[in-house]
Amino acid sequence: MDNKYLCKIFEGGSTGNPLHEIVSLSSVICPDTDHSLIRDTYDELTDFFSGSHPFFQKNTLQYHNLRHTRMVSLAAVRLFHGLHCNHIHIKQETLTKGLLSAFFHDTGMLLVEGDPAQSGSEYIANHEKRSILFLRRYIALKNLAPSLLKDCATIIHYTNLSLNPTTFAHHSQETQLAGQVVGSADILAQMADRYYLEALPMLHEELKADKTYKHASALDLMIHTTSFYHNIILNRLVHTFSNTSQAMRTHFRERHQIDRDLYTENINKNIAYLEKIIAECKSEMSSMQKFLKRKPPAI
Repeated sequence: MDNKYLCKIFEGGSTGNPLHEIVSLSSVICPDTDHSLIRDTYDELTDFFSGSHPFFQKNTLQYHNLRHTRMVSLAAVRLFHGLHCNHIHIKQETLTKGLLSAFFHDTGMLLVEGDPAQSGSEYIANHEKRSILFLRRYIALKNLAPSLLKDCATIIHYTNLSLNPTTFAHHSQETQLAGQVVGSADILAQMADRYYLEALPMLHEELKADKTYKHASALDLMIHTTSFYHNIILNRLVHTFSNTSQAMRTHFRERHQIDRDLYTENINKNIAYLEKIIAECKSEMSSMQKFLKRKPPAI
């Protein structure tokens, strides 16, 4: 199958537009989904990150950017769709909470007008709490049900790799499912991205503001990434998130007649290629650059 076609499918469905695919899949999963809310939130997120919204400054982070948020939201609705096709009932409110949480999960790294921080990277540690505060304000401005916030807050915390969901306050099975979907989508969208390896040095620059960050260089982070994936990430996807990510293959089979999990395939390719170039480059970051020639989109 043509790689350009697969890339278009992967990044935005048959039209190449993540919003169109998010709305379309939402209609399949729950025909009574509030499409205006999805469209409005998607558009306003663009304003948030571009700095054209009166509350926020333009985002300057190159890793945790608007494209990442869009790709996580797309991955999340794809997982919901795969679960739906696997005969797991997805309530309209569960889908809405999941998408709102995906849309807002990294907004905590945005700077507000007059912010004392110099960079959003200063908020990386525990940014989820700040994301929840911004979502609280958004829910109030949109006159949405205040009860949305409690479950959305729980769902957003599922994206925090340092937290174990079994320690969270009691929440419903529907919220747990949405948390597993969004938590899985956050991992899959990042690590399956065709620009993931080129973006790791950018992630290193962002993480340096976190006092708990332990990697001395971008190369050190990249070397650690392979073991981190095998020892931490796979365990989280399989056990913590109950293998929810397996629904991705069902999605691609039912939506595009492609009986493959493009996310897992891309992750495996990224990790295998990273292991190869680390073995060849040893400790030379400069020599590694010749293997990493893609330029991530700056949005």
